[in-house]
Amino acid sequence: MNSRLSLYLNLIRWDRPAGSYLLLWPSLSALWMAAGGFPGWHLLAVFTLGTFLMRSAGCAVNDVADRDFDKHVKRTAQRPVTSGAVSVKEALLLGAALALAAFGLVLTTNAATIAWSFAALAVSIFYPFTKRFFSMPQAVLGVAFSFGIPMAFAAVRGEVPALAWWLLLGNLCWVIAYDTEYAMVDRDDDLKIGIQTSAITLGRFDVIGVMAFYALFIATWAALGVQQGLRWPFYAGLAVAAGIAGWHWTLIRTRSRDGCFRAFRLNHWLGFAVFAGVVLSQWL
Repeated sequence: MNSRLSLYLNLIRWDRPAGSYLLLWPSLSALWMAAGGFPGWHLLAVFTLGTFLMRSAGCAVNDVADRDFDKHVKRTAQRPVTSGAVSVKEALLLGAALALAAFGLVLTTNAATIAWSFAALAVSIFYPFTKRFFSMPQAVLGVAFSFGIPMAFAAVRGEVPALAWWLLLGNLCWVIAYDTEYAMVDRDDDLKIGIQTSAITLGRFDVIGVMAFYALFIATWAALGVQQGLRWPFYAGLAVAAGIAGWHWTLIRTRSRDGCFRAFRLNHWLGFAVFAGVVLSQWL
């Protein structure tokens, strides 16, 4: 039992929560914006727990979809499904159970949030397969990892205003930036096995591309902050985020695997800086 549990926890990346934080901070930022302040303990719990559950479910589905590719990549060859330690059926059942638990949380909100949750699930399932035919699958991941934003507005207001979609578009740029850093780690292996990534598509412009997407994210959210009349802490948070992005340039400019992976792995601090700015802007 302990051995199986350990494998399941490895499958859902229990010991590597950075991916969950990348989902969480934009969702909570949107929740605070939608509510104009603290959204209440119920919605905070729903979105926090739901984020961790759906990220875990997504890992299980992703590993099933990529199992034939992952065995050719040194970094992923020993993942539970790829190595055969966990069967495809087990992984899919675990992913379904986690997704159902997350849906149970959504059912405690309202009809609009429930409706949008189906779209979020569809994009999450579709994403792993886009690596086979789409030159920029990170853009699809960007939609999946940003869908907490319209759902947050739906949960608070019962509708999704234009603001939510503009925030999603800006956040999508951030996802492309950090997942391109991630793709740069495996670029040599990905070229051999024939899958598509933004790192391959951007080629020698990969570092410039990453920095451009960081800039688009920060600029879009700054413009929306001005439109919404957010106070100075929000822009201070964006300034910290810009500083972190600048530091990432120093990590990825040589395209070393360790530098690119470190930049990706620590990206959640950039999202936290923006979230902290949102909260303080509403509080002070």
